[in-house]
Amino acid sequence: MKYALLFLLIFSTSFRPVESNVFICGSTGAKKYHYKETCRGLSACRHEVTKTTLKQAQGYGLTLCGWED
Repeated sequence: MKYALLFLLIFSTSFRPVESNVFICGSTGAKKYHYKETCRGLSACRHEVTKTTLKQAQGYGLTLCGWED
């Protein structure tokens, strides 16, 4: 019975799409996205830090910040 419940739990959670949120500097020259709003890479941002989805950030052509790989 334990294995059936464990299997059901894993099965039910594995098909949900993961929607990750990331942070980007609001400037038009931004090239990186960040997982944490407190990332060192965002310390130089002179514009508003914006929260967006990972898919949208990658759609803008942004790549992961070097401090976070």
